[in-house]
Amino acid sequence: MQVVIARNWWSLVIRGLVGILFGIITFAWPGITFAALVIVFGAYALLDGVFSLVGAVKAAQAHERWGALVFLGVTGIGAGVVTVLWPAITAFVLVCLIAAWAIVTGIFEITAAVRLRRYIEGEWLLALAGIASLVFGILIMIAPLAGALVIAVWVGAYALVSGVMLVTLGIKLRSWGRRQPTSHSVPLPAH
Repeated sequence: MQVVIARNWWSLVIRGLVGILFGIITFAWPGITFAALVIVFGAYALLDGVFSLVGAVKAAQAHERWGALVFLGVTGIGAGVVTVLWPAITAFVLVCLIAAWAIVTGIFEITAAVRLRRYIEGEWLLALAGIASLVFGILIMIAPLAGALVIAVWVGAYALVSGVMLVTLGIKLRSWGRRQPTSHSVPLPAH
């Protein structure tokens, strides 16, 4: 029996690698301008949303739950499009957008981890990524007018930690999927 997420482990690894790369870029160039932060965040959220939608399509094709992945994908794509199309966005609006996106993402990752714990090992990594996302979103909401440099460092730290956890989970799912028979599909719990 395989779970669709185990067959699509690569999408978690790609999302994680994008997060790690984004984190490294923000630490390598801490003096990043606010306009560059807007563009980089928009690209990151857009890619994250696209990969969530790809996962939703794969889940739908396997007749499994896909609603949460669609919502997560649309949220990420929406956040990415808004930030890229509105480059003159104010610091406060961008901070609120980043915080809301991180909180929504964290809630869905924690929910998915709770539902997956009956089916796979290593689901705690997804829960940990969700907790990191929630903490990041809350910290950003608490200090919305912090400087762009501080926000860039927070965004980079979040992306780096979340990316490492997603890559690790993807690799664990790949190993778990290889140990499972492929004749049946295990339905995921209701979304």
